[in-house]
Amino acid sequence: MDLVKDQVETWHINNRITQYLLNAIDDSLLGDALTSKGRDAFEQFAHIHNVRLMWLKVAAPDLFATQVKIEKEDAHTKKLLTERLQQSSTAIAELLAKGLKDGRIKNFKPHPSAFLGYLIAHDAHHRSQIIIALKQSGHKLDQKILYGMWEWGVR
Repeated sequence: MDLVKDQVETWHINNRITQYLLNAIDDSLLGDALTSKGRDAFEQFAHIHNVRLMWLKVAAPDLFATQVKIEKEDAHTKKLLTERLQQSSTAIAELLAKGLKDGRIKNFKPHPSAFLGYLIAHDAHHRSQIIIALKQSGHKLDQKILYGMWEWGVR
């Protein structure tokens, strides 16, 4: 058993779940927002990406240097989100692999395994916000998609 490999793969699965949700949403629904006036679906995905960049900036500036933040004025398309989320996910995977081998993530406590848990919890929270925003806007996702997000063994 290779713990570093397993934890990095866990991160990749998490990102594939986020991409799976994004792929299930029509471009026209990315403007759906929570009725409590929170971020719309596009902004939720962008926030996931931008928080990854925030961590890269403080923990691995070399990996951050190749990243591009998603700005509010950027085209609100799935294509942009898909590309940027994949780029930030790849960089986070590199940060995790190095941190797990070294035993630390710069500027994060207590340890790299907790950092992985933190990132997954953050992504999952915003995936839920997206699902609720769609539902409140009258665009409930198909049950197949909702259950599919829990199929980590095949994602």
